[in-house]
Amino acid sequence: MDQTIRQTYTFTSDPHSVYELLMDEKKHGALTGSTAKISRKVGGKFSIYDGDLEGTNLELVPDRKIVQSWRSSDWEKSIYSKATFLLEPVGDKTRLTFTQTGVPPEHYEDLKQGWIDYYWAPMKQMF
Repeated sequence: MDQTIRQTYTFTSDPHSVYELLMDEKKHGALTGSTAKISRKVGGKFSIYDGDLEGTNLELVPDRKIVQSWRSSDWEKSIYSKATFLLEPVGDKTRLTFTQTGVPPEHYEDLKQGWIDYYWAPMKQMF
């Protein structure tokens, strides 16, 4: 049975800066230290970590919401999860509420920790 990851982090930055860090190819590449190709259009594709992670933008609301189909290259080709990033201003900070549904159980623990290690912790340092 597929599993769901839910994580919430607050960053000392405005929602626009957080959105841009996730959606701008150069900024995302700087965050991850790898090549990122990211369409800024609904229906557009993304490929990050030199192609190890890929998917499609399902919904984009600038500075507020990103919804993507999402998969790792080591998953079966037909398996995609759904990643949702909600950005909410909290004073002069941003609360990011992240939900990823449809995660294969055998990848749940690594993926759950991976978001912390490779995204949220480096983002906190960048801001």
